Amino acid sequence: MKIVFMGTPEFAVPTLENLYNKGYDIPLVITQPDKRKGRGKKTQFNPVKQKALDLNIGIFQPENINSEESIARINEYNPDFIVVVAYGQILKESILNIPKYDCLNIHASLLPHYRGAAPLNWVIINGEKETGVTIMKMSKGLDSGDMLIKKTIPITIDDDSITIHDKLSKIGSELIINAIELIISEIAVYSPQNNEESSHAPMLDKELGKIDWCKSGFEIQRLVKGLKPWPMAYTIYKDQQVKIHEIQIELKEHTKEFGLINEVSNDGIWVAVKDGYVIIKKLQFPGKKAMVIKNYLMGNKIDENYIL
Repeated sequence: MKIVFMGTPEFAVPTLENLYNKGYDIPLVITQPDKRKGRGKKTQFNPVKQKALDLNIGIFQPENINSEESIARINEYNPDFIVVVAYGQILKESILNIPKYDCLNIHASLLPHYRGAAPLNWVIINGEKETGVTIMKMSKGLDSGDMLIKKTIPITIDDDSITIHDKLSKIGSELIINAIELIISEIAVYSPQNNEESSHAPMLDKELGKIDWCKSGFEIQRLVKGLKPWPMAYTIYKDQQVKIHEIQIELKEHTKEFGLINEVSNDGIWVAVKDGYVIIKKLQFPGKKAMVIKNYLMGNKIDENYIL
């Protein structure tokens, strides 16, 4: 089987690697153009490009995947499948119709729930009890194609978006092999999505991370967990944007103003919220490394009775 692979972030790397290790012919990897990052604006390769270089696979990085040049380039390879994992551009029908069999997508949710760019973050933020991976045949709509395989996993109390990312990335890399084998064996059965049950998982932005201390501790904890490693939940302390890496919750009735720093000790910073206190255990000030509170307080001070 000849497969053209499309993907960009770390989430897509295990799938590319697994397809390669299983012996599939991958003549081309398509990924997003390079970006310049950091103070020196140095060009950095995205994870999929780096893996393709390691595997000595040809790379194509079009600004517009739907351009005539891009379509012609893909057609040159006459692929049996196109496998798409978090590529970052919407494909038009002219590309979806290229492969001999199907254009398959690995989506990090139990479709039709959480269609969109950031499903593994929103399931954490919204307090879902389970999530999973769906292998679907791509169509014109946003994550609306017919489904071939699903696998469900529980979201545990210890999970955040980083752990869920790693779990679903591995599962997706395994399920795509099963999907391809079902299709070429002519025993694949597709199921249409119920659009009435669909929900949206929009792209993340930095402003989403601002903590509203009027909310419950559990809501704030889900935000902190769901926005790792980017954009991160944050609060404003004395005009500084402070990232919050780790918190605990203490349920307790009180009459304090929401957002008030009630207590500061080596064990944490107690902040009054709707149903008790959020205890900040690890934070990061601008230009500094993330630090547990005990270490931060060795050379710095956090004022009690300050309103975040």
